[in-house]
Amino acid sequence: MINTDNMLWQECLSRLERQYPLDEINTWLRPLRLTNEQGQIRLCAPNDIVCERIRQLYLPTIQAILLQLGADADLDIELSVMSSTSPRAQQPRSSVAALSSGLYPNYTFNKFVQGKSNEIALGAALQVAQNPGRVYNPLTLYGSTGLGKTHLLHAAGHMIKERNPKARVVYLTSEQFVTQLVNALSSKNINNFKQLYRHVDTLLIDDIQFIAGKDRSQEEFFHTFNALVDLQQQIILTCDRYPKEISNLEERIQSRLGWGLAVSIEPPDYETRVAILLQKAEEKNWAINNDVAELLASKVRSSVRDLEGALNTLCANAHFKGVAISVDFARETLRELLSIHDRMITVDMIKKKVVEFYHLRESDMVSKKRSRSIARPRQVAMSLSKELTDLSLPDIGQAFGGRDHTTVLHACRKVEELMRSDPQLAEDRRLLMRSLT
Repeated sequence: MINTDNMLWQECLSRLERQYPLDEINTWLRPLRLTNEQGQIRLCAPNDIVCERIRQLYLPTIQAILLQLGADADLDIELSVMSSTSPRAQQPRSSVAALSSGLYPNYTFNKFVQGKSNEIALGAALQVAQNPGRVYNPLTLYGSTGLGKTHLLHAAGHMIKERNPKARVVYLTSEQFVTQLVNALSSKNINNFKQLYRHVDTLLIDDIQFIAGKDRSQEEFFHTFNALVDLQQQIILTCDRYPKEISNLEERIQSRLGWGLAVSIEPPDYETRVAILLQKAEEKNWAINNDVAELLASKVRSSVRDLEGALNTLCANAHFKGVAISVDFARETLRELLSIHDRMITVDMIKKKVVEFYHLRESDMVSKKRSRSIARPRQVAMSLSKELTDLSLPDIGQAFGGRDHTTVLHACRKVEELMRSDPQLAEDRRLLMRSLT
């Protein structure tokens, strides 16, 4: 049975994610619950603070989105605080328990789709969750937004709690860390702040790059880091780039992060994107077939979040119109979105990026030269073209100086083989992939 209220709110959230930063979504918007009884839409917030914040900053946008999704033009949203009998209101009230309840229930390992782009990060997160404080400490997961870093962060937290229910696991974003520190300083309550974060068993912080340039926050994080590592308590972080690439992040913090393991997550390949779509649809009891999943996977290549957003939009429209989801319906419903993604990456863009990266001439990409300094970057460009565009092998070969499709296939296989034995090539391709996506 499909929960239509939940479907409506998930689609609304998906659109809000395109307008607001992830930390705002997680802090203020994701905790809301929507009900729709006899045309009266009610948004329930967990407390008065969230309720007032929504009223001041987000309510007009939410109302506009609900109108786009088919709500009545005279829609009047009722905003209220969840009753004391609701499950969320009955959670433990101690400071650590309240923070640890921030783990998203659906972000578990068994709901994470493994692929080549994330298998190392998944393996590292599993090892840490099974042996907290003893293998990689800290573990830093880095990569572009919407690739699954936060999912793995929460999944590790869930497994640690499952294996040891008494473990004090605390999750927060770096923005929340900074906000709570500022509040503690202004209320002269800094000692309580220190006690809270220096006596947990596992500390999970999302988007650590946001503390860069904030001197007092970096100072407090540095001492919290040292206290937890000295006690062999686990730290898991995420950030949007390799830690040493974060500007205005203190060198001593970069050094501490280097004590553990930093693992990148790349955009998912085609097969993984199809698997993600089918799993997401199954979780929500939405009926889509392989052809529809393959269409979306071939067009939306940027991130898991964009994939899920496209799926939510498609399924919401199908539900409200009372029609089955076909390839034609998907093409029509997502026409603008698919058109945008079609224009995102071209072979010419890839060739230009590779030429700039390796300091070559554009003519080298189509020349007959076979010196390794030119042939290898050309093979990398072909490999990226196969993964990031919809062109056939013959079309890609044509774009690289009229080469045969077997040359392109050989280039792709060669790059994949070399990445397993040549860390520098693997890092080069990762950086190029990140800059393109």
